[in-house]
Amino acid sequence: MSHADRVERWFEQFPVLGTLPADHRHILRGAVRFPVLEAGATAYELGGECANYLMCIEGRTRVFRISAGGREMLIYRVGPRGTCVLTTQCLLAGGTFPAESVAEQRTVLAALPAETFRHLMAASAAFRAFVLDDYAKLMAVLFGLLDEIAFTPLEERLARHLLAQADQHGRVTATHRQIAADLGTVREVVSRHLAGWERAGWIRVLRGQVEIRDRIALAGHRLRP
Repeated sequence: MSHADRVERWFEQFPVLGTLPADHRHILRGAVRFPVLEAGATAYELGGECANYLMCIEGRTRVFRISAGGREMLIYRVGPRGTCVLTTQCLLAGGTFPAESVAEQRTVLAALPAETFRHLMAASAAFRAFVLDDYAKLMAVLFGLLDEIAFTPLEERLARHLLAQADQHGRVTATHRQIAADLGTVREVVSRHLAGWERAGWIRVLRGQVEIRDRIALAGHRLRP
C-alpha cells in the first residue's frame, strides 16, 4: 500500500482530519508516518521520550505498568480508530512515558511528529477540539478503571472481563497469567475463582482458554469460590 493510500485510509478512520483546511491536510500528508509493529513489538517504553502523536489504524496495543515485584497491570488497550491518552498527556504536559506499550497483534499506527502535532494544536480549532475531546473521553475511561479496581470485587471484575473478551463461541483465548495481568492481580487468585466457576458448571477451563458455558450465571457471579 502506497503512502497516499495509507493517508486516505487514515482520513477515513479519523474523519475530522479530512475536514481540515487544504494547507493543514497538506502538512499532515507530508509529516505522518505509518509504523508497522508485529505482535510483541514495543510501541514505547517506560521513561521514553514522546516523539509522536499516535493513532491506531489497524491491530491493537496494550498499555501497562509493571510493579517492583514484577506484577503487570493493564491500564488500557488502543484499537482501530483509537488514540493513546498517555501520548497525548506527554505531548500536552511534557515529560516521559509513565508506562509502556506493546503490540498485541500486528498493528499499523499513524505517527504524527510532536512538532507537527503542536503546530496543528495551535493553528487548527477543529484538530484541537478533536484531540481534547478524545483526551477527555480516554481520561474518563481511566478514572472508571481506578474506580472499578478500588470498589469492585475481583470476582465481579473477572466475570465482566471474561464476558467482554469472549468470542462468538464463548471462548476467551488467554492464560490465567494473562487474565491476571489484565486485572492487576496474581495468577493464583484467578485460577481459584475459575476453578470454583468450573465446578459450578459456568465455565470450562481449557489449555490457554476459558470456555463460557452459562453466560447468565456468570453475569450474576453469585457463587464465590
